[in-house]
Amino acid sequence: MNHPYAEPFRPRATRADGNLLLVPSADPSEGDLHAGDSGLAFTLRYAVPGLVGSAVLAIGALGVGWVPTDELSSTVIHAMQSQGIGKIVSTASVILGGALLLQAWLVVGGDVLAGHIRNVRRLWGVLAIWIAPLMLVPPLFSRDAYSYYAQGKLMLKGVDPYANGVASIPGWFDTGVDPMWQNTPTPYGPLFLALSRGIAALFTNPYLAVIGFRLLAVTGIALMAYYVPRLAFHHGIDSSKALWLGVMNPLVIMHFVAGVHNDALMVGLLVAGLCLAVEKRLIAGTLLVVMAGMVKPIALLALPFVGLIWGGTRSNLRRRIIAWAKVAALTAGAFVLFSAVIGVNAGWIRALTTPGSVKTWLSPSTAVGMFSGDLLDWIGLGDHTDLAVSVFRLIFEVAAIAFIGWLILKPEGRTPVRGATLAFVAVVALGPVVQPWYLLWSLPLAASSGLKARSLKWVMLGIAAFTLYGLWETSASKDSVIELSDGIAMFAAAAAVGIAISISPRERALLFGEPVEHGLVPEDPVALARRDQLVIRPLETA
Repeated sequence: MNHPYAEPFRPRATRADGNLLLVPSADPSEGDLHAGDSGLAFTLRYAVPGLVGSAVLAIGALGVGWVPTDELSSTVIHAMQSQGIGKIVSTASVILGGALLLQAWLVVGGDVLAGHIRNVRRLWGVLAIWIAPLMLVPPLFSRDAYSYYAQGKLMLKGVDPYANGVASIPGWFDTGVDPMWQNTPTPYGPLFLALSRGIAALFTNPYLAVIGFRLLAVTGIALMAYYVPRLAFHHGIDSSKALWLGVMNPLVIMHFVAGVHNDALMVGLLVAGLCLAVEKRLIAGTLLVVMAGMVKPIALLALPFVGLIWGGTRSNLRRRIIAWAKVAALTAGAFVLFSAVIGVNAGWIRALTTPGSVKTWLSPSTAVGMFSGDLLDWIGLGDHTDLAVSVFRLIFEVAAIAFIGWLILKPEGRTPVRGATLAFVAVVALGPVVQPWYLLWSLPLAASSGLKARSLKWVMLGIAAFTLYGLWETSASKDSVIELSDGIAMFAAAAAVGIAISISPRERALLFGEPVEHGLVPEDPVALARRDQLVIRPLETA
């Protein structure tokens, strides 16, 4: 039986390479096993468990999340942040809340992957309910939002954030900035600096500024929630499955909403741009991807693949070069114009190495380097850890560049979005530093362009593992050491996540049973035909 399309919107019909792009015609709720449920029944079944999880997470954020010094006068926050029972309750709440969110996501996923839920509108409502309790709490898992605010204050003072750290602002530490970034230049693009300046001008209170940055992050999530299903449709992928995997997963809630990372806005603009490009709205799509790069420059990695869309699926090398030249011209023009308007230069290029100053075991290249350095020291050859890390990072980076070059120059047999997905995976896997939210650069694109059943299984396990890692790092945003030892906290997080993913046969089967029958792939000839229209064919000889 063919599965009807379950989208609340109707992409316009356009021609691509002479073929008519197919458009949906079925009712959005048709084929949904629970379509006849009342809104209350659906909410109780799917939204409330995640709401409880995010609410418990929000309680924990009052004690474990970072709050500026001036806000500690609040009675509730002071009690939650104090050593002793308040800190234990806070840490336990974060661990429990994260585990409940993971389980709620798996419960929804069981019915989505089985084809019982196909109504994207209802899933939008579930996502909104899960997000709501975290909108006003202190940032959790990261203090980067306070750095954004401080960089905005630098802009207001006319100081170049590409050449100066936030330590030049009096009282910078009391506003919540992590000392790790006090003297480092900002690696963000001119659009995000303009937004940071606007928020810094609007709010003098750093905590309120964080709420402003969270609204920007939620805007990015809203873009993801709208355009991921739409992009998935063009690839023949069930839209509800793509939304569930790419946008509703607990990493989005933990790091984009609670953690307030500007990656959310970047990814939202990136997905929107790729979707419009696929729909042959090429200039608008390219400019949206450029805007994503003006938030975080890593998004510019997608532009060569936008050029492949622009060139067409049956283009020759000459047409592809012309298309890449058009994309490059638009990109350069947009950057020059926007940078001139807000008064910054191209210093973001020099600042791209700033995140690499962090050493984490999550990065394979850094991990191999640190292990090699420790081994050399152990056998008596001296401490050469920094050198070993630099050497292995260089080797891995060269491998990443070579692989991405191959994806761009030999794209045949893949869709451009699939190529962009693999490029972002390579940047993260082979890059010098990996953070849990970096997984979200590629996950929405992977959900939109499809995953085979076994790959889907590994991705779900990866999300569970990175959720666990985030909960292990619960106290990382605080300078003080909590009375509940890190070892006990790690054990508690592992136990909570283990229970969440194994408490019922349903979750155990989803993660540890046989792979889901179809995965995220076209499930009928019509869907396969849509996907095939986007696959790049061998180069024309003339």
